[in-house]
Amino acid sequence: MKIDTAEFLKSAFEESHWLKERYPEVSFLGRSNVGKSSLINSLLGRKKLARTSNTPGRTQSINFFLVNRSFCFVDLPGYGYAKVPKKIKADWGKMAEDYLANRRQLVLSIQIVDVRHKPSVLDQELYNWLSYHHKKSLVVATKADKLSNNKLRKSIDLISQCMPESEVLPYSSVTGKGKEAVWQQIGNALQIGND
Repeated sequence: MKIDTAEFLKSAFEESHWLKERYPEVSFLGRSNVGKSSLINSLLGRKKLARTSNTPGRTQSINFFLVNRSFCFVDLPGYGYAKVPKKIKADWGKMAEDYLANRRQLVLSIQIVDVRHKPSVLDQELYNWLSYHHKKSLVVATKADKLSNNKLRKSIDLISQCMPESEVLPYSSVTGKGKEAVWQQIGNALQIGND
């Protein structure tokens, strides 16, 4: 997909702040240090549109990005690892779940996992929740450039066994591996959302 424009629209800390416009939305979810922002920036061909950080849990809001003035990427708060008070962590979880459960504009949820590790309990819980609620989802296994082709195949097989109802695509924000395949899935979902 050709990206003509990509812009940050707003951060939402509660449902009343969610975007009012009816653009179809693609959400990105994953652990706090899995590379959500890097994936978003890589897909959009931008260096710093979504803020990256070495500090897990930096994204504490739902962030909306308008792409080609026709659809949105939505960056949800990361889960796990973040050194934040339990109350705030609980609020993040509720905010993300409310968004995923109630957002009519949502056409695809991209769950991000680290290809070098077996999906965590939290990864599995999110995957199970998306499956149970029949949410259209895709699993993107980031940091694919860190493994040899043989190890990458084995790792993708393992992730696929843990998450059997979703397609699992390897991705590298460094080399661009998997970019075309991910965009194809996004494009398919946007067509469905626009029908």
